[in-house]
Amino acid sequence: MKDLVEYIIKAIVAEPDAVKITEENTDEGLLIKLEVAPDDKGRVIGRQGRVAQAIRTLLRVKAAREETRVRLEIV
Repeated sequence: MKDLVEYIIKAIVAEPDAVKITEENTDEGLLIKLEVAPDDKGRVIGRQGRVAQAIRTLLRVKAAREETRVRLEIV
């Protein structure tokens, strides 16, 4: 899942070297924390959160195939 998020985010942001992604296993499933440069945060979230929601939807589809749960947190 980390690879999918990394691929998508690095294509969107202006500073791909500043992207940091960490995965944590929790009781509720997998938690993916995403850190980007302050200038790129708006690009990742998108207007009214549409880009972030689209990324979360793709993650949910992949998680459903693997029979797990996933959450994306943009820090």
